[in-house]
Amino acid sequence: MAFDIRPATPAEMSQLGLLAAYVYGGSYGDEAENITSTSVRPEWTLCAFDGATMAASFAAFPFKMRANGRALDFAGVTAVGTAPEYRRRGLVRQIVTRALAEQRERGQSMAGLWASQAAIYQRYGYAAAGVNRHYAVDTVDIRFFDGDVGGCRLQREDPAAAMDTLKALYREFVAPRFGYLHRSGPLWTNNVLQQDGNGPVHAAVAYAGGQPRGYVIYTLRSDKVDHAARGQEIIVRDLVWLDLDAYRSIWHFLGQHDLVGRVRWQKAPLDDPAPELFFEPRMLHARDQEGSWMRVVDAPTALQQRGYLGSGEVGIEVHGDDLAPWNNGAWLLQADNGAAQVTAAAGGSRCARMSIKTLSSLYTGMHSARRLAGWGLIEADGQTLSRLDEIFAVHAAPHSPDHY
Repeated sequence: MAFDIRPATPAEMSQLGLLAAYVYGGSYGDEAENITSTSVRPEWTLCAFDGATMAASFAAFPFKMRANGRALDFAGVTAVGTAPEYRRRGLVRQIVTRALAEQRERGQSMAGLWASQAAIYQRYGYAAAGVNRHYAVDTVDIRFFDGDVGGCRLQREDPAAAMDTLKALYREFVAPRFGYLHRSGPLWTNNVLQQDGNGPVHAAVAYAGGQPRGYVIYTLRSDKVDHAARGQEIIVRDLVWLDLDAYRSIWHFLGQHDLVGRVRWQKAPLDDPAPELFFEPRMLHARDQEGSWMRVVDAPTALQQRGYLGSGEVGIEVHGDDLAPWNNGAWLLQADNGAAQVTAAAGGSRCARMSIKTLSSLYTGMHSARRLAGWGLIEADGQTLSRLDEIFAVHAAPHSPDHY
């Protein structure tokens, strides 16, 4: 059977909504008005059709992403699914293969997604690129081992009225980091500010010397915790800090909610400092869950667009990328003063040899070259591994709190 792989038309977008809602158990909305009001545009889709019937779907948002101090064009993949009667025919593989070529043409050197199943996307060269750390802590346990509660003044503000301040703080916070998106209006609305069943959305800004230094956006709701005196719950939706003083002050503010029996934050980064600062870190009940997954779409372009902390030059040889064969080959990376030049190289023993999935892990800073080599995923001598780790060092662990 021949399938037509092409973008959906505006009239076919309801099919995408219905298919995604079925595949993901209603996460795209069960009501007709929700299905047709998705923010995905037809030109961002690539679907497989059996005649007039959508058999498989795919879409990618055109985002900007932080890449260790620099910005690059990024394909935020979403709505990937196949109707069960059309599965096991390689439709998603065909779509992904074509999508990678189109992303490269659009200048999107990296792609990312939230994986429904890791087994699916590892086959397509995606690698884990972050962790969402979950905390669930009683307010009585919010205290630091050294007694320092921070010196900032927390001021509760209406989120809509404070948007300019919140956006400015977010931009400064994410600028040197890896994986954070340049938030558009819809990302702020859908991921941070949208009202849901957990109560109204509040914002508190941390000020030092009259200047904003961080914020927490959260919900507060009663009767969520089985506790005789503290039955309320705070859910942290977004937390940004420009220094540890602001970070401590925000936690101290949350701890001053005497009727709250549980503060939940489900999107802390892997290197969040709370476990090192809390008097009893076990009471955070920390639990790590995989976050976003990323893939290098265009190796030489992505390598040149990334920001770098270390300087020097190193050869990288990519092999086995059947979906994006333009990545296969050797590349000489010369990093200096935060930027890099990338040129084709001859390959051979002077290059670190790896798959596109392994390059994706190294690129994001999720894993070091020595760790990847220890797992048998990079072939290189010790000197080359040291250069890779120096050049690919990151300001902070990769993280993406925004779902898409």
